[in-house]
Amino acid sequence: MAFLIEIKVPDVGNVPNIEVLDVLIQPGEVVALEQTIAILETEKASIDLPSSAAGTIQEVFIKPGDKVSEGSLVATVLASTETAEAPKETPKAEAPAPKAETVAEKAPEQLAQPAAAVSTPELATRPTGAQIAHASPAVRLFARELGVDLSQLKTGSGRKGRITKDDVKNFVKKAMTEGLAQGGAGIPSIPAVDFSQFGDTEEQSLSKIKRMTGQNLTRVWLNLPMVTYHDEADMTELEAFRNALNSEKSAGDLKITGLVFIIKALVAAMQQFPQFNASLSADGEKLILKKYFNVGIAVDTPNGLVVPVLRDVNKKGLNELSAELAEKSEKARQGKLMPADMQGGCITISSLGGIGGTAFTPIVNAPEVAILGVTRAKMQPVWNGKEFVPRLMLPLDLTYDHRVIDGAEGARFMSVVKQYLGDIRRLLL
Repeated sequence: MAFLIEIKVPDVGNVPNIEVLDVLIQPGEVVALEQTIAILETEKASIDLPSSAAGTIQEVFIKPGDKVSEGSLVATVLASTETAEAPKETPKAEAPAPKAETVAEKAPEQLAQPAAAVSTPELATRPTGAQIAHASPAVRLFARELGVDLSQLKTGSGRKGRITKDDVKNFVKKAMTEGLAQGGAGIPSIPAVDFSQFGDTEEQSLSKIKRMTGQNLTRVWLNLPMVTYHDEADMTELEAFRNALNSEKSAGDLKITGLVFIIKALVAAMQQFPQFNASLSADGEKLILKKYFNVGIAVDTPNGLVVPVLRDVNKKGLNELSAELAEKSEKARQGKLMPADMQGGCITISSLGGIGGTAFTPIVNAPEVAILGVTRAKMQPVWNGKEFVPRLMLPLDLTYDHRVIDGAEGARFMSVVKQYLGDIRRLLL
């Protein structure tokens, strides 16, 4: 003997307008008693809605995105006395206590979003008859937080093919790897535009250097959590010392530039802060501390930006560094740098001093962990406690990998660099 049973939303604690996140049944499907047939979500938790009868689904009355409450009709089941008995009382579905994956644990900005904003795309786009991904509410919530469409995971590694958190993580890793190979790490690409419809255009191929630089900068931008710290160094006394040194040189002798002093000050600070002279291991578990001090200098060339490396800076004097810097800068502009000339850097300096500007945000030259940006120095009135006096102030911009260096360390490092630039005699200590 067969009879029709209505499955309704049980008592869920007088919560109105519960959102239907997923429906796991279809007409004609055979369900077992207590089998999860839908996923509901309140403001605090996801709820598995169990079937209150065993049998064949006749009709489904809800769909993803609907709002239901206690007593709402979910589905009808054709049951038989051989497989199930008509329930005397609809069992209560208790919402599980919020875990680390629940909505209650989300960041405040996520909680502030309306319920519709957290609807997963898989619910709205799943075609009729598509294979249903079997996963627990916790895994579904985890997938929604990562923006993963579970319908794209045909089967999981869990029991009976259920999708686990590791399956979701592996799916994301694969998507990022494939996307990065295409230059976007899974990020939607910018639509192509036919600019000729607005006027005359001309195409110009990027140089190989610019293409490679663009790929590297994109890779760094997507992988490194970067922070930039801005400050100013008083260069008044140092500039006077530099001018005095250059005045002693004969005509035709190589002049000492302010950049050489910055290089020496930077290396002296790195000796006090070893984490700035380091690289993170590929697995992110170890910090590789370097015992050598090589500084890369970003050089603007007609073909694009290149970074020749000055080696063993801590062992060289100002005149030697000036000659080496001039030599490698000229080779860079002529396109004569060898690959070895651009390898082995510990930290990079990017200087816009000859062009201008007041500040910018340089991108770390990974696998290094920091880069120092320099813009044009200018005379400013500075309060000395009694009066305003003219001082030559140099803007500095330190960008660092926040996985290795925290904000306090970045500020302390910059403070030491400023001390050396403010009084170059400290380098002798």
